Amino acid sequence: MATMTAPVRVKRRKVQRGMTLTPRLGPGLGFGLAVVAFYFLIPIISSFEFSIRGANNNYSFEAYGRITTQPDFGEVLGLTARLALVTVFLSTVIMVPTVTLVHLTAKKFRRVVEFISLLPLVIPPVVLVLGVLATMPVSLKGTPYLLAFEYVMLSMPYTFRALDAGLGAIDVRTLVDAARGLGAPWRTVFMKIVAPNIRSAIFGSIFLTLALVMGEYTMAALLLWNTFPTWIALVGQQEATLAVALSIFSLLFAWVLLMALSAVERRQKARL
Repeated sequence: MATMTAPVRVKRRKVQRGMTLTPRLGPGLGFGLAVVAFYFLIPIISSFEFSIRGANNNYSFEAYGRITTQPDFGEVLGLTARLALVTVFLSTVIMVPTVTLVHLTAKKFRRVVEFISLLPLVIPPVVLVLGVLATMPVSLKGTPYLLAFEYVMLSMPYTFRALDAGLGAIDVRTLVDAARGLGAPWRTVFMKIVAPNIRSAIFGSIFLTLALVMGEYTMAALLLWNTFPTWIALVGQQEATLAVALSIFSLLFAWVLLMALSAVERRQKARL
């Protein structure tokens, strides 16, 4: 006995010119973004206002003019810049192959690797400092570059998140299998295949690492090294206005680095 079914009518939405199928989020989104913007901008604006206010409530940029004339400014900024470069190099060399191999061969262990990368957020800095001091060779303990290994651990949560998101957005297994099938060595796979496809993620992790090094105070203070953040704290004990001006300078320096990295990324994309 044949079973008759009534035809199902599907109502199709007629899309007119100028319409979009993207759901409207309403005015609440704009209000929320405004609240977040004020939350971040008000402290920065207040700090800037304090840094240019004189003793008689006269506004001037005297504090900013004295930044480069400080006796230790070039030394501590140069040391912090070198530590940032070493940290970025070590973090990229370690984390890019690790996260790539997790996506290729051990995806079931992704949660384990993610958990390990989050440990620096919950382990006290004192414990991390003592652990690195106990494991590093004696020749490295007397140099400030010991801090670079500390910073690599601190940057792991941010580096892993950025790289994991970048690799999750591409079919990395197909790309790697195709390259390996054509005889490409692993070095070529990472440098010519994986890295160009996650360039945005790598630049994002680099910026987060640079921002961390420019603002990290605890580990440098525990190891008694005079980096840019510890020097700002030392200056703040004598001149609060100059210390706040240095903090604003550090923030602007990080933003300049971000814009430089973005410009490099756009230029490389334009060449492709």
